[in-house]
This record gives sequence, structure tokens and C-alpha cells, in this order.
Amino acid sequence: MITLMRKIPACLFLLICIQQSNGQTVVPAQTVRGTVVDKVTQSPVAGAIVVLLNSSPVKAVSTDAEGKFMLKEVPLGRQTIKVTYMGYKEVVLPNITVNAGKEVVLTIQMEEQIIQASEVVIKADREKNKPINALSVVSTRTFSVEETQKYAAAVNDPARMALSFAGVVQGDDGGNMISIRGNSPNGMLWRMEGVDIPNPNHFSNVGTSGGAISILSSQLMSNSDFMTGAFTAEYGNALSGVFDIRLRKGNNQKREYTFQAGLLGVDFASEGPFKKGYDGSYLVNYRYSTLSLLSLVGVPLGFGVTTFQDLSFNVSLPAKKYGTFGVFGFGGLSAQKTTAEKDSMKWKEESFYRFNSRFNANTGAVGVNHMLMLGKNTFIRSSLVASGTDHGYKDEELNNQYEALPNSNQNFVQSRLSLSSAITHKMNARSSMKAGVILSRLHYGLAQSSYVDSLQAMQTAIQSNGNTATVQSFVNWNYHVNERLSLNTGLHVLHLLLNNTTSVEPRASMKYMLTPKQTLAFGYGLHGQIQPLGAYFTKDVNGQEINRDLKMSKAYHLVASYDINVTSNTHIKTEVYYQHLFNVPVAADVKSTFSLINVTGGYTEEKLNNSGIGRNYGVELTVERFLHKNFYYLVSASLNNSLYRASNQQWYSTLYNTGRSGSVTAGKEWELSEKRKKKVIGLNMKVLYAGGLRFTPIDLPASVRAGETKYVESQAFKFQNPDYLRVDLRLSMKRNYKHSTGTLALDLQNAFNRENVGGQYYDKNTGGVKYWYQQGLIPVLSYRIEF
Repeated sequence: MITLMRKIPACLFLLICIQQSNGQTVVPAQTVRGTVVDKVTQSPVAGAIVVLLNSSPVKAVSTDAEGKFMLKEVPLGRQTIKVTYMGYKEVVLPNITVNAGKEVVLTIQMEEQIIQASEVVIKADREKNKPINALSVVSTRTFSVEETQKYAAAVNDPARMALSFAGVVQGDDGGNMISIRGNSPNGMLWRMEGVDIPNPNHFSNVGTSGGAISILSSQLMSNSDFMTGAFTAEYGNALSGVFDIRLRKGNNQKREYTFQAGLLGVDFASEGPFKKGYDGSYLVNYRYSTLSLLSLVGVPLGFGVTTFQDLSFNVSLPAKKYGTFGVFGFGGLSAQKTTAEKDSMKWKEESFYRFNSRFNANTGAVGVNHMLMLGKNTFIRSSLVASGTDHGYKDEELNNQYEALPNSNQNFVQSRLSLSSAITHKMNARSSMKAGVILSRLHYGLAQSSYVDSLQAMQTAIQSNGNTATVQSFVNWNYHVNERLSLNTGLHVLHLLLNNTTSVEPRASMKYMLTPKQTLAFGYGLHGQIQPLGAYFTKDVNGQEINRDLKMSKAYHLVASYDINVTSNTHIKTEVYYQHLFNVPVAADVKSTFSLINVTGGYTEEKLNNSGIGRNYGVELTVERFLHKNFYYLVSASLNNSLYRASNQQWYSTLYNTGRSGSVTAGKEWELSEKRKKKVIGLNMKVLYAGGLRFTPIDLPASVRAGETKYVESQAFKFQNPDYLRVDLRLSMKRNYKHSTGTLALDLQNAFNRENVGGQYYDKNTGGVKYWYQQGLIPVLSYRIEF
């Protein structure tokens, strides 16, 4: 690690030298264009006035019949755009980044006024935190692509970026699994372009919602929503949260490219039109990495060989009166291989030195969508998506003669074909409705076996191949009583054909504007989630499936929210929440404290029933200053309690009952050569703090006798790791050249190399209990060029 610390100054020196090496003359302006649409119906708003604020002379244009506009010769740097149209609320978009490398293409949504009055325009605050999904009035935060890029150590990853938000804690530094309000990370739903997708992360374990590195490229993402509770009726099969990812369309007028190289690998993006005069476009990104460069700068990554690559794309194909077709998707391949050390002396240091292992995690999805306007106030959006995952793990243990003996073997293949369709209709300015259905056909091939000492042989725990299906339907109704009060009601229904279980889930929320600067909101929902598929196919020693009839886990969510805009750039938000979980699978053995509520990945071999319950409650505070005068900050804090009841009817803390968590995220930009906006230096910081994760103590005598880890069940999750503290830093330098923009950045995760305790384990080779520690300092140097 000392060697690594010595190499950080060299990285900084390299960062400066590369940026100084290009002396092209800068072009002081760029084009900003886009489309203005109605927020509910997505129909174009013709005649809207688009103004570039603080421009001299004033730059202003009006949208054409298709809602399109173009502002030429916009100065580089941070710009603010205002859009007005009679009968609609004013929209202000601050801090739009204008670079030399790429045009800025916007889709601006306008909300119709409830009370129509001649020549009246209602002003809207700069609500950067306002959700894209207008029905999500509580526990929802919009995040931008820029945030995934500039937040320290987020490295273009939505999940790592979300660690700055209240109520969100990380499982461990080596991955991006997140727990929301004490819930298991497996309660997360990932959605893309309005369709459920499999876990979009490299090196993900089966049955999880996270991995090591995001497959999704920030080059494709548009502004998206992150939800932490009481989500609206269109979202189902989730208990804790939702990532609703939206993709941007490629530039349909000129070809543009992005190339990035760094310690995490290289990636290349291309976008542009298919032909002149046609509004269709493509956008594609490819990335490859071996992570070997991190090893070269001293980052300990174990002794395995690690590789991954991914491809993501979005194609837009307008068909005039037949609507707009699109093709989108992503695919990721990741693998890790380790080779045992044929040196028994090393085995005494760490038991993993005597194991061969091979792990692969492949994930992908490809979809076709279609949007068709049915008049001015109605549209229908449909999608057909094929997706799949392939997870495999095999390890072998060397005996004293260095012979490789099988230890465990897992092979999980799942595929899904989903058809979804939703219709949105706006009756008038006060009332709108959205209803839809999602039909999914699932195919699975699941196999899991492990070596049992008492049998001196491998034993099969899961072996199943087959098909099943899920049916989801929903309806949402939104009604504005007046300009201050809005109501949302809805119903979601989820049905699993595997064992004919159904979850009927009512949802409701309201938002009331106390004053122009203060908002009060409430949310309620019943939410259900299907169990990890492998849990249904666990077999006993006789080969009988023992969990086939498991019901869905469910949870009631109650949320109250208060938000005040202290200034036009700063707001304070607090939320109080309560969640009651029931039908949670727990071990049928009353002596066991096992519950799926604490499982972070893999498939259990326990016999389960649905008698478990749980509860999460707490309060969250967010103080945020949006970027203003080149400075921003986001301070969040949370107090929470997360408990579960096991089969023995006793209450215990959950794994993620940290009790408290908080973060401080801040950044500052300095513009050099101000008139020409030639160079921008950025410094970003993130401080994460949380109470330690809970753990059950290891029963050392029982572990020694059994030759494997055994726990003191009566003290389940009674103890807590030391508090978690991590400081991340990001230093960046952006420079605009004649026809390109270069950004050199150095991210330092765990910048001060703090050793945070991850947990403890029993080492059967040494016969003792050892602690393992989370990841130390990780430097990520990268250079991105847009042209």
C-alpha cells in the first residue's frame, strides 16, 4: 500500500501533463437544441418560447409545430434556459453544461396549469430534485448523468452515486449492492425504458441486485429516478427501492464520438443519424477491462485473473404517423479465475490459497419498444424484451497430496421474454390516468451442489429445469384538486404461475403546497416481491422440493415528507417512514434464526415457511445546495431501526440495522480563461459514515468440531462491526479544444486508506476466527475525449 501511495503524485502529474499537451484554439460556442413536450401526454408544445438567460444580446427562439427548437452560438460553460408557454408552468433549467465536443440535445417537459387565465404564466422554482415520474411525490430522487460522473468515486455507477442519498448504505466496498432503510439489497428493482431488467452489474451473484461494476454506460443514460419507498402502482415485484433508468437518444443531426481510457479499462461510444433528413439515430458504447492496470499501481485484487466487457445501445426509429420505434439493450460478460498455491505453508496463512475457483456472471437484455400518439391527449407505449443471466461458480480444494477435489458447483441460467404495454390519457389539466400490463415468460435451469464431509461426496441441493410466468397489471390515477393539492391513487397486481400466488397492492399518495416554498407529502403502499427463483426448488435429502409453495414477501410502506426551499438554490427535506414486512421466508426449524431478510446473494438450502415478519422505521434529513456559482453540496443523515422476527418468535436486529448513517458530498469548479471557458478544474469530495453492519458471533468450538463455520444462533445479529467511515476524492480537469472536449480525472475511493472491518470468518486451516477488511485505497485515473 505504501507503493500505491507513492504512485498517486505521479498520477496527478500525468493528469496535468496530458491536459497541457493539446494547444488547439478553442471555439467559444456550441449548439443547444431539443424538443418541448407536455409532461403527461408527451405531445409536442408548439410556440413555446425558449430563452437563454444572461445572454447579451438576448438569445430566444420559439418551438416549431413538432416542439423543436435550436439555439446557436451558445457560449461554453454553465448556461440556464427558461421555457414559457401560455397555459403551462414556466420551466427553468439551470447549470446546463455546454462543451465544445458535443451538441446539447434536451427534452423539456412542461406541466399544464390547473387554473387557466389569459396571459398568465405561473412561475416554477428550479426544482432540480423534482422526480421525472410526476406521480412519485415521496421518497424519490432524480439523478443526472453528470452526478454519476462528478460525484467522488461514483465512477459512472448509479448505485455508488446513490450512497450520497439519505437512508442508503453500502454492503461492502468491493461491490455496489446497497441497502435502503434497512432492507435487503435484494428488494431492489432495476428498470430500463419502462421495462423490468435483470441485475445490470458485472460480477453479480445469483439472486442479488448488485455486483462489482455497473454494466450500464453513462454515455447512454439520461436523467433518471431513484426511489426508496412507497413507489407508485406502475412499479411491482420490489420491496425496498427502484432504479428507473432512462436512455437518451443519439444525436440525429451529426455524428459524435467519445473515447475513454483508464485504470478500469477502455470504452468507446458512437452516436449519430442514419441519414440526412431522417430523425432516427443510433447510440452505442463498448467497454473492455482486465483490471490488471489497478494491480500495476498497487491495488490488491487477490491472486485471480479478472476480466469483463460490455456493450450497450439505443436506437431511435421514428415512423411518422406510425409512431416511434426503438431498439435498446445491454450485455455484460465477466469472469474471474484463481489458481491454488501448491504450497501447504501458505495454507496456514489463509485457507483460500488451497482452492482453485472459476466464476462467471453474464447478463444481457435486448428490447424493441414502440410509442404511438392516439390523438393529442393519449399515447400508448409497448415493449418486447428478451433478457437472460448465466451465473456459474466452481471451486476445488487441494488435499495434502495437491490433488484437486470438488468442493462446490453452481450453474444458474435464467431467461425471460416480457411483453408490456401501457396507455396514458389526460382527461384535462386536472386529471390523468395510466394503466398497463406486463406479461413475462421465464425459463430456468438451476443446479447447486456441495461437498458434504459426513457423506464424503457431493450432494445436490437444487436441480431444476422448467418454465413459469408472471402477470403484472396496474392502474394509476392522478388528480389535481387545485394548484396546491394533488392526489394519486393506484393498484398493482402481481401473479406468479409457478405456485399460483397473487399479490393485490393498493397505492396512494398526496402532495400539498403549504406555501410557494414549502411542500408536505404523504405516501402509502402495499408492495410484494417474488422470492429468488432458486428458493422454490430447494430439495431435501430425499430429492423432494420443500419450498415450492412459498408465498410472496410483502411490505406496507408509510412515508411523510416535508420539503422547504430555503433559497432558489437550496432546499431542506425530511422524511419519516415506517415499513411493516410480512410473509418473509424464515427457517422452518424453530431453533434457527435464519431469514431471507438477511440474505445478500445465492440460493438457500433451508426449508422455509412464510411466518417471518419485520419492521423498519426511521427519520431522514437532506440539506442540499444545487450547483450555484460553481459550488454544490449535499448533506444527508438518517436514524433508523431494522428488526425481524424468526421462527422462534424472537425479535432480532437485521444485518443492515446500522442505526445511523450520513454523508457529505460537495464539489467546487474553477473556470480558467473565463471569457472563453477554456479550462475547468473540479474538486469533489464525499464522506460516508454509518454504524457497522450487524453480525452473529461464531461458535468456535462447534466450528472446530464440524470443520466449517457454526454460529451462536441465540445471539443472531446481536453484535455490530465498528463504525464505517470513508472519504472519497475526485480531481478533474476539463479543457475545451476546437472541436472536442477532454476530461482528465483521478478518483480516490477511500482516499485515506482506512481499514473498515467487513466481518469475521472461521479459518479451518488455522482453527481460529479471523477478521476481513473492506477495500483500501483505490485510485481510478481516466481520460475522456468527446468529439
